[in-house]
Amino acid sequence: MATIEECRAALDKLSDSMQHAEGDVRDAAALDRSVSCHIKDLDVTFAGRLEGGRIVVHDTLAGPPPERAEIRLAMTGDDLVALVNGELNFARAWGSGRVRLEAGLLDLFRLRKLL
Repeated sequence: MATIEECRAALDKLSDSMQHAEGDVRDAAALDRSVSCHIKDLDVTFAGRLEGGRIVVHDTLAGPPPERAEIRLAMTGDDLVALVNGELNFARAWGSGRVRLEAGLLDLFRLRKLL
């Protein structure tokens, strides 16, 4: 089972990748939205913002997110690490229910370019 530190490192790695992306992926990452990532097996939520092409984590909170972020992710720590390391396909994980992504319809259309 991935630790809180490994999950935070995975989010930082994802953020770095997004910031250095080009074309459509960079455009999709350019949203300015509140973000939460609930790690279900650790019952921890990373809360922050997607801004300037990066995910900026402001808080690490116990339990599910207390406020509804504009972009919400939920998964296990192992799945987060596997996704970021390229070992798990996001579309298949989302389709099978291993990863949950919730956002407004227009944001989902833009975010699909990141997947």
